[in-house]
Amino acid sequence: MYCEFFGFSEKPFTITPNPQFIYLSDHHREAFAHLLYGIDSHAGFIAMTGEVGTGKTTVLRTLLSQLDSDKYRSALIFSPCLSGEQLLASICREFGVTPDDHNSFGYLDALNLFLLDQHTAGRTVVLVVDEAQNLTPDVLEQVRMISNLETERDKLIQIILAGQPELDDVLNRHDLRQLNQRITVRCRLTPMNRRDTSEYIRHRLKVSGYRAPGLFSSGAVKRIYRFSRGVPRLVNIVCEQALVMAWTQEACSITSSIAARVIEGAASSSGRRSIWQRIHGWLWAGR
Repeated sequence: MYCEFFGFSEKPFTITPNPQFIYLSDHHREAFAHLLYGIDSHAGFIAMTGEVGTGKTTVLRTLLSQLDSDKYRSALIFSPCLSGEQLLASICREFGVTPDDHNSFGYLDALNLFLLDQHTAGRTVVLVVDEAQNLTPDVLEQVRMISNLETERDKLIQIILAGQPELDDVLNRHDLRQLNQRITVRCRLTPMNRRDTSEYIRHRLKVSGYRAPGLFSSGAVKRIYRFSRGVPRLVNIVCEQALVMAWTQEACSITSSIAARVIEGAASSSGRRSIWQRIHGWLWAGR
């Protein structure tokens, strides 16, 4: 498609969380630093929240990819709409732990032995639970019980709870106050500003092999920022479609008018909202 036309080695604006394309804005860099500090200081519990599409999963995958396997063992649990026992089973599976008994007690016992072995070997064990706002209070209480696996001096596992801002509401429940009090490191991802949005677009183009300057005009970037409000996922969606439109028109740059046409979309004759308006609404509604 357009990759050959523009000279890309791969698509620059896919919405999958690829650490290869990570761009750390000031806010993302700060969150990244908080996560690393929490892990290396053995804080026990770390919480990261952010609106839909702000790059939480990309930051988490990048973080895990940079942890030296000789010093760390890590696991990522995604979309955890699970019971407490299912969560324990998933954690054991991700760490390659085989329990003697396939029930909560068996999973916890096997996990405890695994954590002790890793501690003896000098490794830090990191568990990341993404989309944690979907966990029910009883499952979050099970997560707290996992954090009780410790020595007299140190936590045996570092747990990162990542999710949408609704996670804060869940953690502020009275019956979860013990868990909430144990979270000693917190960070929040916010959308990019206009400068970072421009740099973000330029960075992804560069990673994809594009070297010539000015593929996206300043006017196009301005329109994209106004529409996306600096949310990376929305930036990707608009930029992807703008490249497709430019390719079909054999245009060598993304002008302000191309960006405007993509953003506005083509409303149907029945007066329904365009697909981009619906996507924008879904994302900002937290769906």
